[in-house]
Amino acid sequence: MKKIGAGLIFLVVMCAALSTSAFAKQPYSSYWFPEQLLQWSPASDPDAAFNRSTVPLQDRFVGAGVNSHATKAPKVMALAALNSGTSGVPSQGSDKFGANTFTYWQYVDRLVYWGGSAGEGIIVPPSADTIDAAHKNGVPILGTVFFPPTVYGGTYEWVKQMLRQNSDGSFPAADKLIQVAEHYGFNGWFINQETEGGTPADAQQMKSFLSYLKSHKSTSMDIVWYDSMTKEGNISWQNALNDKNAMFLQDNGKQVTDSMFLNFWWKDLKSSAEKAKGLGRSPYDLYAGIDVEAKGYDTKVNWNLLFPEGEPAVTSLGIYRPDWAFNSAESMEDFFIRENKFWVGPNGNPGNTAGGQAWKGIANDVVEASPVNELPFITNFNTGSGQKYYVRGEQVRDKGWNNRSLQDILPTWRWIADSTGTPLTPVLDWSDAYYGGSSLKISGVLSHDNATHLKLYRTELKIEASTKLSVTYKTQSKPSLKVGLAFADHPDQFVFLNVKDKTSSGWTTETLNLTPYKGKRIVALSLYFDTRDTINDYAIQIGQLSIRNANDPIQPLPAVRELKAVNSDFRNGIYGDARLQWKPLDQQVKQYEIYRVLPDGNEVLMGATSNHVFYVPEMRRIDKEAVTVLKVAAVNGIYGQGQASSVKISWPAYPKPTAEFKADRTLVAPGESVTFTDQSTEVTEGWSWSFENGSPAVSTAKNPVVTFNQEGVYSVTLTAANSSGQDTMTKKALITVNKEAGALKNLALGTTANADQACGEKEGAPNAVDGKVTDNSKWCALGNLPHWLQVDLGAEHHISTFVIKHAESGGEWQGFNTSDYTIQVSSDGTNWVDVVKVQGNTAAETADAIALVKARYVKLIITKPSQGADTAARIYEFEVKGL
Repeated sequence: MKKIGAGLIFLVVMCAALSTSAFAKQPYSSYWFPEQLLQWSPASDPDAAFNRSTVPLQDRFVGAGVNSHATKAPKVMALAALNSGTSGVPSQGSDKFGANTFTYWQYVDRLVYWGGSAGEGIIVPPSADTIDAAHKNGVPILGTVFFPPTVYGGTYEWVKQMLRQNSDGSFPAADKLIQVAEHYGFNGWFINQETEGGTPADAQQMKSFLSYLKSHKSTSMDIVWYDSMTKEGNISWQNALNDKNAMFLQDNGKQVTDSMFLNFWWKDLKSSAEKAKGLGRSPYDLYAGIDVEAKGYDTKVNWNLLFPEGEPAVTSLGIYRPDWAFNSAESMEDFFIRENKFWVGPNGNPGNTAGGQAWKGIANDVVEASPVNELPFITNFNTGSGQKYYVRGEQVRDKGWNNRSLQDILPTWRWIADSTGTPLTPVLDWSDAYYGGSSLKISGVLSHDNATHLKLYRTELKIEASTKLSVTYKTQSKPSLKVGLAFADHPDQFVFLNVKDKTSSGWTTETLNLTPYKGKRIVALSLYFDTRDTINDYAIQIGQLSIRNANDPIQPLPAVRELKAVNSDFRNGIYGDARLQWKPLDQQVKQYEIYRVLPDGNEVLMGATSNHVFYVPEMRRIDKEAVTVLKVAAVNGIYGQGQASSVKISWPAYPKPTAEFKADRTLVAPGESVTFTDQSTEVTEGWSWSFENGSPAVSTAKNPVVTFNQEGVYSVTLTAANSSGQDTMTKKALITVNKEAGALKNLALGTTANADQACGEKEGAPNAVDGKVTDNSKWCALGNLPHWLQVDLGAEHHISTFVIKHAESGGEWQGFNTSDYTIQVSSDGTNWVDVVKVQGNTAAETADAIALVKARYVKLIITKPSQGADTAARIYEFEVKGL
């Protein structure tokens, strides 16, 4: 952790204690249905400021490719779901290490932020962190407008709402799409209309809508159409450009959209290419789609139809769901291995994709691009996530994080490790870092016989008189390292600059003077490892590579001004969060870092952003502190931290506890035990239990186990206490001891069930009581809340427990697990009594034991079906256990 001071000047801005009614709340990335989009404005959206990208689209270039088979003409469009759901996506990253931090930008020309569902919203702009990461790498990024098929909850009314036209010829929804893209700072929209029910008139209206969008957007914005709707208005994937869908790309010599994504089952791309040329369009405005969502690099693709051997590519390439690499991975390390194989091929070398394998990687056919074309160029090999966070080698955070806004430009080639022997192994490594959460690690057996040349970056960097190159490294042995430079006049030859062979226990920075090469252009940057003596366990971390002009006027940054906590929220007296904002500095700022000052004076990084607003995630109160200080410091382009400003958040009075508990079961046979779990608020410091006819009869344990030996019905009492006071809860007649308890069974299995609605014929209420969680056997409901599921047990029974298997039990994303629900019982199906009320559940399976009750009907009422805003209920099984 950092200690206050370190030569920084602190400008203290006091902030009065904020009431608990001033809710801060986690800001989330946007998503809308059409009517919501039409009502949206930045002024009325409290999260809008957090969803803006502040990184302009960088220029990039395509140099000489390293793969002789690859060509420059075809482009690549990737449709990637970079987050697990449409809703619940934090605007500025989160406290999770595991995240889809996509890094192979060099092979992508357009990235579509894939999202949208009938339960969440169908208009989805990219999250701010993905825009930042894409723009750093010179890649335009598009949002998605997805009209789902009716089987997935789509309704044609949404299409009608989007296509509504004013009497003056304008389309309000199109104007909103342009406004959103301009405000959030992304580069256009991918339009996917797959909802059945259209007519020829609707198709003409869609064409008019697209033409309006095309003519009113800025020239830097792209509109992409998906091969789905035809000129007749029906949904019929052509898998080609032909007379049925051409009008959505080009009509009467006028561009309607910028490009078209062709559906996956193409067999004759040459006819599509010829059709495009006949319309006056480039065949590379067509993206032949491949669907890799299910199998990734095991997907069978007839590559020769798209990239015929010895001939130009027929069209461009569209890739649907390359996020397979993340979704199928068992760990972040596995994700990076899978993603490397997907983009580079099984050989792990973009320059060598030869072999008998069917999947050779995208690098086999597409030349890589690079944004490394201006000074200063600095990389810390930061992937945009980490298990810790470091600033100049000092750990300032000890838990996981992800924020793609902080991702560095990573090596162009992963990996080209040339050696006459067995080369050293390079990886992006999260075990240590110089600045951020990761570094470049190179390891293996090193000797003169396997000297390794690791080619890293394609560049276009002009050397000035003051240009210097620095490398920061850490190793337990001698570095045995040189830095390689290739120049434009001899791009295949490298000049190697020696790094001094000195040992050090920490990070070491070596600065090399490039003045002798003044006027030359660096076109490639590499590292070279060699030694006279064999080092069996050679390992080196490269923490930073930097090329910059020493004379560039980069001044220390002043403190940010007008820092304030605009909102703050406190939960249970010991958790607090805050929304911060400040006036952005006029000087060039790479990022702002936000720290929490701990009671002992140390500092911990809460996060970083290039924006001028930041959400401080919920903090736990430490040692009953009365005030927490938050600090914001700007960081310049060479990672120099400026003066810091601070703001104080005042905590409410330390609360007394609220007592609460549950039993793992409430119906037991004589001599059986019950485990009681304390659910009191976290401020509890002591527990006092009383168990009627239990053994033991009293306990001070937090989660006691109690045996009941005699038949009967018994009450349980818990008193939770701390220095501020105490609270007592008694649950009367909670435990029933009966020798028939062994006959407990699932009374709902195979019974009659009905619900408010179903997502489709195969997802009705009976699926929730069929005893199956496989084969996607679930009850699903869309539409207005609350959703409900009612079960008729056929006769009155004594009920003790309810078990619900939520979305994750069936293999779905954990974000779809039911959050809030109530369970009611009734004897007549008319008069209902609440017996369970749950809020904030995250588990895949829940078991709610209750005091024994007699009822025939049971109703599950779902008021918050997911962890985010998805309104679809997903219940794989609803069990009612009793006698």
